[in-house]
Formats: sequence, C-alpha cells, structure tokens
Amino acid sequence: MCRFIETIQVRDGKLQNLAHHNRRMNETRQAVFGMADQLDILDYTGDCPESGFYKCRVVYGREVCEVAFSAYTMRTVRSLRLVGSDTIDYRYKSMDRKELEALYALRGNQDDVLIVRNNILTDTSIANVALEKEGVWYTPRTPLLKGTKRALLLEQGVLTECDIPSDEISSYSHIALFNAMIDFQSLVLEINRDTVIRI
Repeated sequence: MCRFIETIQVRDGKLQNLAHHNRRMNETRQAVFGMADQLDILDYTGDCPESGFYKCRVVYGREVCEVAFSAYTMRTVRSLRLVGSDTIDYRYKSMDRKELEALYALRGNQDDVLIVRNNILTDTSIANVALEKEGVWYTPRTPLLKGTKRALLLEQGVLTECDIPSDEISSYSHIALFNAMIDFQSLVLEINRDTVIRI
C-alpha cells in the first residue's frame, strides 16, 4: 500500500537535499512496514527535468510506487491564525492529511494556520516554522513533521530547537515558514496583531 510521500525540490536537474529525503523515507518504511532495506530516490528519478524549478513528488509504501514532476508556485502567506489540537499526529509524511485539512479550514480570513499542541507551537499546515529573537532563529522542538529542510538547517547550525509556548509568540520579532520547496527566509512575516491572529 502506498501511503507516504516525499516532496523534493528540483533545481536545474538536481534533486535538493536528497540525503535527508532518503533518510526520512527509509526511516518511515522501517517504522511502519518493518522494511530494513535502503531505497535511493535517485534510482527512480531518471525523467528529472534538466532545467528550471520543479517539485518532485515520490509516493511510496514498502517500495516506491510513483514519481511525478510538476512546476511549483509558492502559496502566498501574509497572515496566520493560531489553532489548537492536542491530539493531532503527523509524524510521518502521509498522503492522509485529513487532520491538517480540518485545522486549515479554521483559518478564517487568514492565509494559513499555525498549529498549537499542548500550548506549544508546532507547524503551519504546509511548513515548519522558525521564530527570530535578537538575531537567533528558534524552531519548535516538537514539530508535527520533522521536515527535511529543518533537519538540514539544524545540521548546519542555522536553527536552534526550543519549546515555544503559544503565549510567548510576541516576544519574537519574525516568523519564517519553510519546507522542501520554500527556502529558509524566503517567506518571513513580521510578528504583530495583523500577521498572527488568535482565535
């Protein structure tokens, strides 16, 4: 059964951050299916476009089931609404996004939701986040999904993990949204009453 996905940024024929995508895919296969073998996404992407900016979507279960390339346009996000769920579980990048979609539906007039679990910030519906304070970028210690870009930025020392209580957001100056397709600091909002809305 094919239940999981990897979304990979492709720039001029090169799959970005492939090591972290392979690691997450194989860790998911091991945890969910007990598969100990190691697959390499590169073995399944022979039709990769040679120029331009694309999204590569890899669908997998025990094995890789489908690979597709498509043009990518970044969603416009200018405001976030805080929403809470203490039970949401999205530790694996599943094709089943019903819980995330239900929370996204609560966004009201805002562009996306910033999800709070047990009073601690996690992610938006599409991205990991980092908050800036005095020139240092902090990312939630317990995100809904440990993203591949997040893993790379932590490895590079760009981000620092910490718990960010939802009632302390105003002590930070900016919030950055990022994922495999959205480069870090390409989508940054100043934190104020117009950009981060409480229910």
